[in-house]
Amino acid sequence: YGNNKIWPIETPPQPTSYKWIATYSDSHTESAECDVSSSITENEITRTDLVSVEIGDCVTSLGDRAFQRCSSLTSVTIPNSVTSIGYYAFDSCISLTSIVIPDSVTSIGSCAFQYCSSLTSINIPSGVTSINNFTFSQCSNLTSVIIPNNVTSIGDYAFEDCQSLTSITIPDSVTTIGDYA
Repeated sequence: YGNNKIWPIETPPQPTSYKWIATYSDSHTESAECDVSSSITENEITRTDLVSVEIGDCVTSLGDRAFQRCSSLTSVTIPNSVTSIGYYAFDSCISLTSIVIPDSVTSIGSCAFQYCSSLTSINIPSGVTSINNFTFSQCSNLTSVIIPNNVTSIGDYAFEDCQSLTSITIPDSVTTIGDYA
């Protein structure tokens, strides 16, 4: 009884409790806590002067039009919990220069990065099996693309008007390439 010691209780690391943290051009930040929705939806982050966003690991999808027309957006942090990027998700994000799409992503919607004219390179995760119509259309500064071996199809206009594209490797797994891809 004389050797009573108090042992610390170790708690496992907790997932982030935020759904997203947004920073705007005036350095103002806003955030949202995780909720029943595991998706960031259209108009959820409504200010057009969004500069950067860090997405929490309670999010599993970036919904259709989630960041469409966020013309000041330069930086996005996507966690490994995200498995899909919706239609038009980053359409017309003209200031977005690079984005890391985690390997957990298996689906990228049509037009997802259309008109991202500052985007210079993209690595498509190995779980993605198709590049949909217009996915990278009008990315005029895109210079290189790495397409993984699991991709079997490239949709219509997928890389239309990517006039700076100097390097693209298309693996043997691709059996279908759409019109004007």
